[in-house]
Amino acid sequence: MTANDFRDDSCTSISMAVSVPPTLGFSSAPDEIQHPHIKFSEWKFKLFRVRSFEKAPEEAQKEKKEASEGKPSLEQSPSVPDKAGVQKPVLTQPALKGHPKFSKKGHNDGKTGEKAIHQANLRRFCRICGNSFKTDKHKRSYPVHGPVDAKTQSLLRKKEKRATSWPDLIARVFRIDVKADVDSIHPTEFCHNCWRIMNRRFSSAPCEVYFPRNTTMEWHPHSPSCDICHSTRRGLRRRRHHTRELLSKRIKMMLDRARQVRRRQRRALAKASSQEGLKQIADCSKIHLSTKLLVVDFPAHFVKSISCQICEHILADPVETSCKHVFCRVCIFRCLKVMGSYCPSCRYPCFPTDLESPVKSFVNILNSLLVRCPAKECNEEVSLERYNHHVSSHKESKETLVHINKGGRPRQHLLSLTRRAQKHRLRELKLQVKAFADKEEGGDVKSVCLTLFLLALRARNEHRQADELEAIMQGRGSGLQPAVCLAIRVNTFLSCSQYHKMYRTVKAITGRQIFQPLHALRHAEKVLLPGYHPFEWQPPLKNVSSCTDVGIIDGLSGLSSSVDDYPVDTIAKRFRYDSALVSALMDMEEDILEGMRSQDLEDYLNGPFTVVVKESCDGMGDVSEKHGSGPAVPEKAVRFSFTIMRITISHGSHSVKVFEEAKPNSELCCKPLCLMLADESDHETLTAILSPLIAEREAMKSSELMLEMGGILRTFNFIFRGTGYDEKLVREVEGLEASGSVYICTLCDATRLEASQNLVFHSITRSHAENLERYEVWRSNPYHESVEELRDRVKGVSAKPFIETVPSIDALHCDIGNAAEFYKIFQLEIGEVYKNPSASKEERKRWQATLDKHLRKRMNLKPIMRMNGNFARRLMTKETVEAVCELIPSEERHQALRELMDLYLRMKPVWRSSCPAKECPESLCQYSFNSQRFAELLSTKFKYRYEGKITNYFHKTLAHVPELIERDGSIGAWASEGNESGNKLFRRFRKMNARQSKCYEMEDVLKHHWLYTSKYLQKFMNAHKAFKDSGFTIDSKATIGDISTTEDYQESQDSMEF
Repeated sequence: MTANDFRDDSCTSISMAVSVPPTLGFSSAPDEIQHPHIKFSEWKFKLFRVRSFEKAPEEAQKEKKEASEGKPSLEQSPSVPDKAGVQKPVLTQPALKGHPKFSKKGHNDGKTGEKAIHQANLRRFCRICGNSFKTDKHKRSYPVHGPVDAKTQSLLRKKEKRATSWPDLIARVFRIDVKADVDSIHPTEFCHNCWRIMNRRFSSAPCEVYFPRNTTMEWHPHSPSCDICHSTRRGLRRRRHHTRELLSKRIKMMLDRARQVRRRQRRALAKASSQEGLKQIADCSKIHLSTKLLVVDFPAHFVKSISCQICEHILADPVETSCKHVFCRVCIFRCLKVMGSYCPSCRYPCFPTDLESPVKSFVNILNSLLVRCPAKECNEEVSLERYNHHVSSHKESKETLVHINKGGRPRQHLLSLTRRAQKHRLRELKLQVKAFADKEEGGDVKSVCLTLFLLALRARNEHRQADELEAIMQGRGSGLQPAVCLAIRVNTFLSCSQYHKMYRTVKAITGRQIFQPLHALRHAEKVLLPGYHPFEWQPPLKNVSSCTDVGIIDGLSGLSSSVDDYPVDTIAKRFRYDSALVSALMDMEEDILEGMRSQDLEDYLNGPFTVVVKESCDGMGDVSEKHGSGPAVPEKAVRFSFTIMRITISHGSHSVKVFEEAKPNSELCCKPLCLMLADESDHETLTAILSPLIAEREAMKSSELMLEMGGILRTFNFIFRGTGYDEKLVREVEGLEASGSVYICTLCDATRLEASQNLVFHSITRSHAENLERYEVWRSNPYHESVEELRDRVKGVSAKPFIETVPSIDALHCDIGNAAEFYKIFQLEIGEVYKNPSASKEERKRWQATLDKHLRKRMNLKPIMRMNGNFARRLMTKETVEAVCELIPSEERHQALRELMDLYLRMKPVWRSSCPAKECPESLCQYSFNSQRFAELLSTKFKYRYEGKITNYFHKTLAHVPELIERDGSIGAWASEGNESGNKLFRRFRKMNARQSKCYEMEDVLKHHWLYTSKYLQKFMNAHKAFKDSGFTIDSKATIGDISTTEDYQESQDSMEF
């Protein structure tokens, strides 16, 4: 016996004596491909490490079981005799795959496995808060990308919210965008605690829900140091003690490859079993064509692309998921119903509403494929497009299948066909309906078809069309249009419950549906509110989102809260500026197109249009609803509004005016943009809320709006003029000192003494840019001056200007201020202060009481605590002067007062009219002369009051009106009277239409105020009033339809009066 033989015998004896664990991987590599040092380490292992690897009884039984199932081992490896008759082991396939030389994809497979494990671990955590689902004993979870559940949907409907999916609610409540999530990085579900937070957010419950995190949960891709996988292992498994295996690196790699091969085999078996389960769920073998019927032997990957990934048949009525997998419509619906809302191929969230038809080119290729007819004794080859026509000739054969393929609309839609083609396509359905009608309904086919259509509309929640159809079926007409009903509801200040009661009452009394239900009105509201029409800015607005479907937003959204910042505690609701302008322009679409036609311009002109916008902002004072004594602290509000003054279009070398606001000071054209419960003198709060609006306005100045109007894409440029501010707010937003300051005017730099010495000759010198420069000088004091010197240098600028205003005069407050001054002059003339200037306070009060009593007796003017517009208009008349002269003994003073009032009444139309050049040209020409004579009277006859001092509005009236008229063409048109007129609307909408909640009432008031200013609804109300005033006369030649419409309108009038 040779040494080699002895070595072989000893090796055999040791291997028989000691059973090596299969996990070590010696069975996976035959002797031919083993390195010599591997054999040495194997000998070393067998001789010195036998006892440490003795098996437990359970492991030994498991190994025997695996060996009995046919798994290869070292002893059972097959062998074939060579030429010399010696047995040599054969290279089996698993062994080759286990070796690193023959397994190139092992490392990638390992990474794929780790990613799969990571993705499985992610499903145990909440997407929003990151907590594990194990903390909830009921194990409740909700899909991130799915539609909201029934309970949340009912809550949203009560609150009139338009969000219908979880991503929208998560973005609104937690400020987390989950639409761009990736399943390998982000969890696909969230916990019940986050669900309760979202429900509490939209409910009126006072209690709070605990949210475990103050910051947004961040999710990262899988890495070797992944916290999710490590924490999962630590949490689920106990760390066991591993034996110290003294194996070489190559043997360990071989063992890992062997384990990966086994895992792949198990996955393949699981996948095969799951595929069989999907086929059983689909159960479409009797209705779908097999791929074996294809005439051409296509490559496997092409056959896979045209076959359903569930049933593996040829695609029938294909649909495509959001993850770009294609299935048969029947198969995917059945799988989604049984297995849940996940794609069967990649487990990506998928819902029936996400399914779409594939592209038309794919469907054309699918229809052009040739298949063999499955009928016996028929060897024809037909395309899938003509398969149904061919199968119709084999009606008796049971092997034929009716192929359905509607994806991508290869056939024309039913409504696009001719009447003859529609009859041909619906012939079988028509016969079935006719048979049912003859059997059940006495042959009334029309009623059966209309009832089917009505049920289909109700099933799809299209209640508006269903109500109209039901009204037509019952022969009572469809009633008024939803827009007309909305206009009636808004202009009569009806709440939802009041309108619904009226709707039900009228329907019950008349038996006809004259008014539309509330859901029809809500659809009409959406069209008129901002956020409905798509638009685009070129270039895009800086620091403004490109999203166009933006409705009412929180006025404090985007405000970064810091410890050092001023605490803003207020409620504010607003529209986004650009979205509100787009809605206002679309509301004026008919007026703009009509203006183009009136100017002999073509409708297809796309601009550019230039839109001039007047901005207004004013405080509304105390708006609290006083019950009894009222609140201890007054509740003040501020409204920011805008008015579209005119629109011009560039045509050739000049601009053509296509629209001009006829009543610029009406509350019907002053559209609200922002409402806030704040004090207008609170500079910090006003800055925090209005700064986003100002940023949006500045961005729109340098960009063009692209908006489709009248079916044509048109461009719009905007010019903003901030003229609708009273003097108090101008001083607030431009950083000037208060009205009692030495610097009397907001248009020039004159002091009170200079203005009293020179009453007429002043010019406009202030501007927003100059105020900013003066604020920087005030802040930095570059010349190191004293306080008085620095104040004189900056001319009264003491705060940072944050809104750009156009220097102008507020005509309404100018009238009120001048009337208050005349009221004071009347008192002083009654007391003859020109003779005795040192009168006591008690005497002055007695003069005021005498004047009030006499005005109430002669002019029916009741005394007031504070001057307002109505009192000012009635006070500034010649009749009032004549009544006051009865209390003054001197005839000379009578002439002075009459002349002063006469001059004022001549000057007043110049700054009050919308177009003085057309309305009062004579007063405009004589204004300079009248103002100089007025100033002369103040400095001579009334010197006792105006020596060294002058009021703010008298100074503006005498010094700046001609210059403003020359610059703007009008003062009254650019006043804030429209915004002031909206104050009563705020109080009325808040009382009648708003919900009883501080958060929601601002939103409701803003929405109803916007609808109240809609020109589209105003046309319906104007027609309604004209029809009511003209009387309900019906022409004898009127048609039946006209008479029925008139009856509907008559009944609507009666119901409104009811």
